[in-house]
Amino acid sequence: VQLQASGGGLVQAGGSLRLSCAASGRSTAMGWFRQAPGKDREFVAALRWNGSGTRYADSVKGRFTISRDRSENSVYLEMNRLVPEDTAVYYCAARDGSKNYPITSQLQNQDVYDYWGQGTQVTVSS
Repeated sequence: VQLQASGGGLVQAGGSLRLSCAASGRSTAMGWFRQAPGKDREFVAALRWNGSGTRYADSVKGRFTISRDRSENSVYLEMNRLVPEDTAVYYCAARDGSKNYPITSQLQNQDVYDYWGQGTQVTVSS
């Protein structure tokens, strides 16, 4: 499965961006992670592909929304009320479609995912 992420850019604090990730194959879960300079990669949001569960990092709850389009085999991350601390490279991840659907609490674990996109830069200026 190949993942193609897009939609990053430069935005002022308080603004919005929408990230997209198109997958070339089937998956049972897809998610977004991010890595800021000098920091480890961290979980942002994820969903089970059958639509039965989503999970968000506490830092983005109420501001970010993850969604999917089954016909486009794509996942999206709508990011609102952005703050400078959201600045990072955002990575799309997918769990192989031959594997089971992870339980919701597992969606935040990086080892759940088998494929990773190339990353898209999000920069929020103050």
